[in-house]
Amino acid sequence: MKEDVKNYTLEELKNYFKSNEVAAYTALQIFNWIYSKRVESFDLMTNVSKKIRNLLLENFYFSKLKTAKRETSFDKTEKFLFELPDGAAIESVFIPETSRLTLCLSSQVGCKYSCKFCTSGTRGLKRNLTAGEIVNQYLAISDLTRGKITNIVFMGIGEPLDNFINVVKAIKIFSEHKGLDFSRRRISVSTCGIIPQIEELLRLKLGVKLSVSLHSADNAIRSKIMPVNQKYPLNELMKTLRSFSKAEKYPVTFEYALFGSLNTSRLDAQKLIQLLKGMDCKINLIPYNTAQGIFKEPSSSEIEGFCSELKRAGLFYTLRKSRGQDIKAACGQLYALWG
Repeated sequence: MKEDVKNYTLEELKNYFKSNEVAAYTALQIFNWIYSKRVESFDLMTNVSKKIRNLLLENFYFSKLKTAKRETSFDKTEKFLFELPDGAAIESVFIPETSRLTLCLSSQVGCKYSCKFCTSGTRGLKRNLTAGEIVNQYLAISDLTRGKITNIVFMGIGEPLDNFINVVKAIKIFSEHKGLDFSRRRISVSTCGIIPQIEELLRLKLGVKLSVSLHSADNAIRSKIMPVNQKYPLNELMKTLRSFSKAEKYPVTFEYALFGSLNTSRLDAQKLIQLLKGMDCKINLIPYNTAQGIFKEPSSSEIEGFCSELKRAGLFYTLRKSRGQDIKAACGQLYALWG
């Protein structure tokens, strides 16, 4: 059975050629054709011998996503609905800003973690995306927008660390010098807090940024918002994250959605300050966008009071403006119906 060539990292392709008694540099040539020159036909790889091209034709194929829908927000954010070969669908978001062009990638069809503010997991998890399906989101949107993407965030549908192997493979493909040559410090992996995989990410020393959905510094409140906290509670998660930040010599980013009358009091802010005390980190504050209507939007006074506490403590934070909300492309709104 033929395999998708885009599921292979450079190292895996080298090993494949080695097992077929083909020089390893051929893998570099193939990567350059696919990701630098964007060629999707082995016959067009003119510096590769006919014999090797035949080997590739017999064993590999090129996958491609079908663009089912493209929507543009009033703020220029774009959302793409991609149809997969098995009838499933995913969504990706392109966020243009003055100094950066950010691509938000999905890593799974659905999600099993059921965070209460997020629509992506309301139908559970269907399956993981392959490395090729992850990379194809980048290739498709890069071609469709004709913009040089500067940042990649794994913050779309799914929990990236629950699809660990394929997400890591995609990161290696993105960052390969002979391919897309993407800086790993411009790749951010978001997680709800899967401790063993965070530890494994650190062991691999990939050099990517880590973003953690926190949303409360109170264990009971976080468990209410995010059931995963019952398996990986805050005190254990924070030990792991402090180790990660120290070893990587780079701040961990915490995503904190502000829910009215739930996690926005001055006491909540003080608990957050205490939780992050002495840690190299950044905080993204995101006013809730009522994606599902389960929680309330925070009032302006709640937001101001919370921010003033963080500012007084000298904690670095950014109050994020929700992008693409009118086309359901904001945090927690991605859904993508699938059969």
